[in-house]
Amino acid sequence: MGRKRRHARVAVITGASAGVGRATARLLAQRRIAIALLARGRTGLDAAAEEVRAAGSQALPIEVDVAEYDQVLAAGQRVETELGPIDLWINCAFSSVFAPFQLTQPEEFRRAMEVTYLGYVHGTRVALAHMAPRDGGTIVQVGSALAYRGIPLQATYCAAKHAIVGFTEALRCELLHDKSNVKLTMAHLPAVNTPQFDWLLSRLPRRAQPVPPIYEPVVAARAIVAAADRPERREYWVGLSTVLTILGNRIAPGLLDRYLARTGYTSQQTDQPNDPHRPANLWQPADGPAGHDYGARGSFTGRAHRHSVQAWLSRHRLIAAAGLTGAAVGALAWRRH
Repeated sequence: MGRKRRHARVAVITGASAGVGRATARLLAQRRIAIALLARGRTGLDAAAEEVRAAGSQALPIEVDVAEYDQVLAAGQRVETELGPIDLWINCAFSSVFAPFQLTQPEEFRRAMEVTYLGYVHGTRVALAHMAPRDGGTIVQVGSALAYRGIPLQATYCAAKHAIVGFTEALRCELLHDKSNVKLTMAHLPAVNTPQFDWLLSRLPRRAQPVPPIYEPVVAARAIVAAADRPERREYWVGLSTVLTILGNRIAPGLLDRYLARTGYTSQQTDQPNDPHRPANLWQPADGPAGHDYGARGSFTGRAHRHSVQAWLSRHRLIAAAGLTGAAVGALAWRRH
């Protein structure tokens, strides 16, 4: 209890050019942490780096396709040389396809798995190569409620997130066996208002949307930073919808199957037709050298929440427990009177 936590000095974030990765970089930059920003899109990377520098931190943007291990390995070596020893590695990069499984081509499914699942494996391998010899450091895997509950139209994403959980649990056991002081944790997110709904490959007839309730990326970023600060916890569940989804699937998975079969198609699409000419980032970054800077937030800002009571209570469990205890004592005293 009395030991002071030491915050990271050098962090690596994959998928840092937009969405949750970008929002997390902004929060970490406020701590004056040197941040290596890894992503494919040059436009988004440069904009993210400017935000980090404006906050007073050092930024190192590196164009990397996380599906390619050699590129991730080279990026890790460059970070160690230019910024210093890596204390924190956050795996956040992903790509996917919005489509029924039978309309998703084999090469598309493979590519999505290589980016989203193997990208985490590659990032974790490189992080451990630097952290294990020093016997210290933290790796945060950004997960999802869909890591425990598959939904229609997102078979590629659900498969990758499920695989990440299995990989992370196996590795955690190995680190415990080795008595390693490298920490490994996960933060499972709800529906988040990110640019993924504007740039993922979609074969849906109407525009894709997150299933409400929707949260702004900063809610996810706060949870990821909390996980980095307290990596002793195995997992962080962010948002009441995540809690209900994971627990509901444990209690009544068959009921959820039937519910999602009935509602999962309409709830993930707006009333607007899908634009077949919109950019898709599965093979090439949508924010390439001449691309648009998508930022952290997507197109559903008017419907997204900036705060989650559940996420706050999860991060401040001692305060929440003290509050509940005080309320119980107060109620007992009131009854006696």
